[in-house]
Amino acid sequence: MDVLVFATSVTQKRQLSRVQNLLTKEPDITQWNFDLDDCDNILRIEANDVSPRYIETLLQKAGIHCQELEY
Repeated sequence: MDVLVFATSVTQKRQLSRVQNLLTKEPDITQWNFDLDDCDNILRIEANDVSPRYIETLLQKAGIHCQELEY
């Protein structure tokens, strides 16, 4: 199980529904959550064999900026 951490452009709860639809359809993603109180609007994903680039591309196609953070 991998934990992936991203900075995103999601700033409001209403934007979460677009992301929710994308992430819940991915069978290899077991959990995900946002921290909208963080200055980077953090998205954390727990997944099996999911590339960070795949997540970035998936969200960017939905109009959401997403960039992996190194930790």
